[in-house]
Amino acid sequence: MPATDALAGPSVTLRGIDSFHVAGSVRTLAGLPVEQRVLAQGAAARPVDPNGDHMTGQMYCQAYRLVQPRHPFPVLLWHGGGMTGTNWETTPDGRPGWLWRFLQAGYDVVVSDAVERGRSSWSKYPEIYASEPIFRTLDEAWDMFRLGPAKGYATDAAARTAFPEQQFPLPYFDQFAKQWVPRWAGHEAITSAAYDALIERIGPCIVVGHSQGGGFAMLAAQRQPARVQAVVALEPSGAPAFDTGLTTPRPPHLTVWGDTIRSHPVWQRYHATVDAFGSALRATGARSDVLDLPLEGIHGNSHFLMMDRNSDAIFERVAGWLEHHATDHTTDHTTDRTTDQAPTSPP
Repeated sequence: MPATDALAGPSVTLRGIDSFHVAGSVRTLAGLPVEQRVLAQGAAARPVDPNGDHMTGQMYCQAYRLVQPRHPFPVLLWHGGGMTGTNWETTPDGRPGWLWRFLQAGYDVVVSDAVERGRSSWSKYPEIYASEPIFRTLDEAWDMFRLGPAKGYATDAAARTAFPEQQFPLPYFDQFAKQWVPRWAGHEAITSAAYDALIERIGPCIVVGHSQGGGFAMLAAQRQPARVQAVVALEPSGAPAFDTGLTTPRPPHLTVWGDTIRSHPVWQRYHATVDAFGSALRATGARSDVLDLPLEGIHGNSHFLMMDRNSDAIFERVAGWLEHHATDHTTDHTTDRTTDQAPTSPP
């Protein structure tokens, strides 16, 4: 795709791009063996001593700041499990990602690599992390990302079977797999602490999370409801326990779902958990909207809605919802709220 076509739309003028780390703490290790390792080309082995202080639990963030943002709240983009902030930058087939689209829409944007991912780095195991990392196979991803039936994956790309009307750019699936990174199970507490630290640093903001990041976005809105002005959860893989004791007004939530969920046992369970969370939100008087793309007549979307071939159209729906609902909910939370009704699609 020519760059002029890919970057069509409003121009973007930045006043700065900066990066920083949030959270993290020092852990001290002792009693470990000193190894002799070669660390440079043509060099002799030298001692490598792992004993001492190690930084762990930190999270990398990169901020894109506009000269003239048109919206008061920056957007924080949180990726899913085994992924990094790269998910938001450019689609596998080379189109601008939602990072660029949010900048074009007039938002400052902060993209992060969650704890243990990408430029946040990870820690020794089992000395600091309790277990070894989990690595995702292309075989599993074909099924879990709902590109095709579980048995439809093949090493030979030409032999793969996809779902009808599949919106993911299938010729670039192997290219997409180059983004994946190791992940660990059981790190919800340290990851959530880092997201809390980011929100505390940024202040009032909008959180857009995908998959695991969507669940963390819902949790962040409960932990810091005065700072999180709106939540957009793209196919969240579960939801946190609902805090029934929260008295601060809750921000509006939008959940977006792709296709073939109702025929996938794992995603059926994820969906049910999120539905229950949304119902609990509405019972408090908070707004909780659902954009179910197949019910809207939009078929073929995979788990990666922001990478699918129609990602720009989905972005426009999300941006339109934010235009209506991403306001300071802590000052006037009685207007334009849903009640005990079924989830509704946004305008």
